[in-house]
Amino acid sequence: MLQRSLFSMRWMRWKSALTPWQDLDWQLMALSIALTGLGGVMIRSAELNNGQTDWWWHWIVGGIGVALVLAISRWRYEILIQWHWVVYGITIAGLIAVMFVGSTANGAQRWINILGFQVQPSEFAKIGLIITLAAIIHSQPATTLGSLARVLGIAGVPWIFVFLEPNLGTSLVFGSITMGMLYWGNTNPGWLLLMISPIISAIVFTAFLPAWFVWVIAMGIIGWRSFSWPILGSVNSLSGGLGNLLWGLLKDYQKKRLTLFLDPNQDPLGGGYHLIQSKIAIGAGEFWGRGLHQGTQTQLRFIPEQHTDFIFSAIGEELGFIGCMCVLLGFWFLCLRLVIIAQNAKDNFGSLIAIGFLSMIVFQTVVNIGMNIGLAPITGIPLPLLSYGRSALLANFLGLGLVESVANHRPRLRF
Repeated sequence: MLQRSLFSMRWMRWKSALTPWQDLDWQLMALSIALTGLGGVMIRSAELNNGQTDWWWHWIVGGIGVALVLAISRWRYEILIQWHWVVYGITIAGLIAVMFVGSTANGAQRWINILGFQVQPSEFAKIGLIITLAAIIHSQPATTLGSLARVLGIAGVPWIFVFLEPNLGTSLVFGSITMGMLYWGNTNPGWLLLMISPIISAIVFTAFLPAWFVWVIAMGIIGWRSFSWPILGSVNSLSGGLGNLLWGLLKDYQKKRLTLFLDPNQDPLGGGYHLIQSKIAIGAGEFWGRGLHQGTQTQLRFIPEQHTDFIFSAIGEELGFIGCMCVLLGFWFLCLRLVIIAQNAKDNFGSLIAIGFLSMIVFQTVVNIGMNIGLAPITGIPLPLLSYGRSALLANFLGLGLVESVANHRPRLRF
């Protein structure tokens, strides 16, 4: 009898941690499923003439992701506050494991073979970073320089491991997640500007010197209105030397990716080939597109690895301007739902989780579409939910599950 009563108590405790799906954000769910479904259709079109069947995997992983979202959304997300250091430790352990047992492809060591599947720990590290920073900022807002330094130090450890893989694109995503969560956590915007301006200044200094002078003047004016402008001006003045230092740390292919988008014709058969063919494909789609499976650039395989980083070019060629606008509107509504969930969350921890996921989605979408149309460097960042990548897609649905848990456990209106 005693054992039965103990079992009954444990069962009731476990059951109480679950919540029905009555407050789930079904609009966010529907948008995510629709974008994933479209991704499978376009991946199939991009692979139609090369014998690959990755589009099946895209839908299978998407189905698993939907099941995970429904399961995670029933659990109370605030439990993670007690386990955030465990999550952080697992995140770091996965990134360290890549350095010792990871497999190498295209000059980067990013994957671990688990039961025959190539798993990319850096994709799941994004979600681990969001959970960790949300718990840290929730317990101690980064409103002082000491607390800000603590957050940056915690975010800097996984960032270093990812950068050393090397994985420039994902390391930039880590930065966008950190900046977005700090801004939402009431960090002084002047401090964020002070942190970002030397990096931008260093890149501009390397790419186009006259633009660097304009940037320094602009930052001086903005700093004078919002922060200590002499400090900001000094940092920007020194950022030319910082640019040379950062430039020397990059691999040769990373340097080409950061500069060739300005003039891809410098290397039309090498680093600039992807961008040139992508722009041709999107332009050929015109208003209505050439039709599914009818795009010449896509079907004749002019764009290598189009099913991953350049899936948007297939959408532009075969579905045209209308298809591209539908994708953009889909992401816009998805981000709008994330903002609404963040605003209506019952605590700062849940709100920060939603904003961290929002920062990840916005940055990856803007950069990926930008590099497809020639407005951003080619950094290897996939288009969320649309590009093929099992680890990336599963990580996106894990983050979506956490956000849906925040929505499902928000305060209910009572009349």
